[in-house]
Amino acid sequence: MSSSANQRATVILNHLSASATHPSGLLSNQVAIVTGAGQGIGGATALLFAKEGASVVVSDLDDVKGKAIAEQINKAGGKAIAVSGDVTDPAFPDRLISETIKAFGKINIIINNAGYTFDGMLHKTTDKQFQLMLDVHNIAPFRILRAAAPHMRLKDGEPRSIVNVSSTSGLHGNVGQANYAAAKAGVVGFTKTVAKEWGAFGVRCNTVAFGYVDTRLTRAKENGETMIVGGQKIALGIPMGAKKEAPPPAVVFADTPLKRAGQVEEAAGSVLLLCSPFASYITGHTLEVTGGKGI
Repeated sequence: MSSSANQRATVILNHLSASATHPSGLLSNQVAIVTGAGQGIGGATALLFAKEGASVVVSDLDDVKGKAIAEQINKAGGKAIAVSGDVTDPAFPDRLISETIKAFGKINIIINNAGYTFDGMLHKTTDKQFQLMLDVHNIAPFRILRAAAPHMRLKDGEPRSIVNVSSTSGLHGNVGQANYAAAKAGVVGFTKTVAKEWGAFGVRCNTVAFGYVDTRLTRAKENGETMIVGGQKIALGIPMGAKKEAPPPAVVFADTPLKRAGQVEEAAGSVLLLCSPFASYITGHTLEVTGGKGI
């Protein structure tokens, strides 16, 4: 290979290498809030952001799990605090933002990830069951961004990015998820509006719509995973019927080109992509993270 070709190859490799272009991390000197960060996709996102140089605010309904993620980050040499609470509590967003500013002095990134499913066929879904999905997936992110507005709508040269987590259910609908699908569809419209309203301040706002990622929401309901919301126990997962176990992967992923479930680390990577300098001209976009399903 000629010297000029070697030079071109080196330039290309440097562009592709985050460690070469951003030796302190893709999110160095940035402050990121991640809700629903005690486990699953949120937990993996918090850990990855810290690895990429961000100071992370780990927010979760489960105080023990949230603090465990923050402690893991701090022990690894990163910076994190845990701000536990219910995102649907009207008073929580102000506390979340206040404690973030008190600890780190600014906000660069907000990941509205907290959420859950409360499935049921449309004709059997109660008003409360429907409203709970709107509360956690629509109203909570709205309140958090409203509370954060004074610290985001600034023209100070700082990079700022928001990622609101949606789902393929919000894009295509899903049997037994009229409430969840409606809420997640709302996330897309909300994201586009924020992108248009806050773009003049350099704030980017995007959505990730996850497909089948291996979490407690996509595992068998019969596993017994639950969460408590407002004193009510809600069963999580996908009902498997009489067999009480998932069909073989060849059946589950027949229409997925990659023929497997996504992992939480891969989901976190897609969130990082949208918050990274490599996505600096991407806003108002919905990134489908599905292994190719639905193409």
